[in-house]
Amino acid sequence: MDRPLSDLTRLGLARLVVVALVVALLVPAAASALTHDPVDVEAGTIREPANGSTVVSAQGFEARAANASLKSTRLVEVNGEGEFMREYDLDIGSGYFYDVDPLPDGTVLISAGKHNSSFIKYDPETGQRAWTEQLGTDDTHDADLINDDELLVADMRNYNETADVNEDRIFVYNRTRDEVVWEFEFERIYDRENGDDYTDDWTHVNDVDKVGEGLYMASPRNMDQVVLINRSTKEVEWALGADENHSVMYEQHNPTYIEGEDGTPTVLVADSENDRVVEYARTNGTWERTWELGVGGNLNWPRDADRLPNGNTLVVDSLNHRAMEVTPEGEVVREHYVSWGTYDAERTALGDEPGGPTIREQNATGRYALNGSASLTPGTNDRQTFAEWLSATFAGTPLSGPVGWFATRWSHVIPWIRPTWLRPWAFASAVGAVLVGGGWTVGDLAYHRRTVRRRLGAGVARVRERLGDGDPERVEDPGDD
Repeated sequence: MDRPLSDLTRLGLARLVVVALVVALLVPAAASALTHDPVDVEAGTIREPANGSTVVSAQGFEARAANASLKSTRLVEVNGEGEFMREYDLDIGSGYFYDVDPLPDGTVLISAGKHNSSFIKYDPETGQRAWTEQLGTDDTHDADLINDDELLVADMRNYNETADVNEDRIFVYNRTRDEVVWEFEFERIYDRENGDDYTDDWTHVNDVDKVGEGLYMASPRNMDQVVLINRSTKEVEWALGADENHSVMYEQHNPTYIEGEDGTPTVLVADSENDRVVEYARTNGTWERTWELGVGGNLNWPRDADRLPNGNTLVVDSLNHRAMEVTPEGEVVREHYVSWGTYDAERTALGDEPGGPTIREQNATGRYALNGSASLTPGTNDRQTFAEWLSATFAGTPLSGPVGWFATRWSHVIPWIRPTWLRPWAFASAVGAVLVGGGWTVGDLAYHRRTVRRRLGAGVARVRERLGDGDPERVEDPGDD
């Protein structure tokens, strides 16, 4: 039986409304594409020149090419005024740049990966490699040169697909002897139920530093913990944080060890999943958070923080694609934007992690918001991002917990998916268009399923008739809607 005309009219009007809504939701995406001005290597806020140049690694993500409109892997150096000096010309294939350490002789040690990671001693002046080591590690984020000729390596991946084992460790490789002379496996201190997938990316140890004679500080990210390991005894001298205790740290990156003049152990760390930088001081065996940077937002997945001799902190704000020098009170005094997905930044004249005064020594303990940014990329200005709007909208409601979790995941995951020419709100609007259009299509097909089945049956029958197989009169008509 045919549907009444009024029903067909209402259905047609509903379709027009859906089409109009989808088009309206796609308008911001079109506008974003037409007005896109990619950030290459640019200075943001520069209140005063820096004492020397800064080298910044950009991990990138897709299409590893020298095209600033894409998520490119790059390693660049900017001068004290924030102007582009040079790009390090290194062919690392489809890998990424991670940690970079300025060395006393003017060269830099670079950790680069994906599979079969490379550790490269590179001379920026000549553009030549002094040497390259490949030690069979995968996607290694950090290796430090210690004791003149040894590499201290954070071996974070376990691509052993044939056995139920894990090989996450830190180790020391002696270049003169061409052998591993010491190692520490994380199975010594963690149960396989901790962290991530035991047979894959279990600890994700992303950083290791020599912080004293025979003392190595490691950052097993997936354990939400920083540990100090004694080389001789292989015992843990102390641990900061605990697995799943996200109030202390949540999947942190690149901690820096500082000791005040009174010898108080202090750790400055990029608390990545919590979108903040924090500093902890250890007194009488107890850790106290003495500093928090990023209150109220404007940091998105920071992955490095180094204290400078002047008391400021050099912060890498990864998914806002910048490195910046910040005062203890949160004021941005120097800012560098570099393509996409910054990972590490070092002031070349100061060497690797120079370790300036602690926050306590500066009488600046407290919680601070960022201020003074040039806000060249979306998410660093005063306008709310989609994720921030979600969290604010549901704050104080029974849904605040799950919505807040979703908003954080959105802000940390979506940038890897979102094309660079789509601003955050434009991408959210485009996702809305897909959901509305897709939802209507699925619903419309379900509503007309009997008609669709009949037409499909008739089509199959015609094909079989032409092939001489079957009788079209035997196809049952399921009836009209």
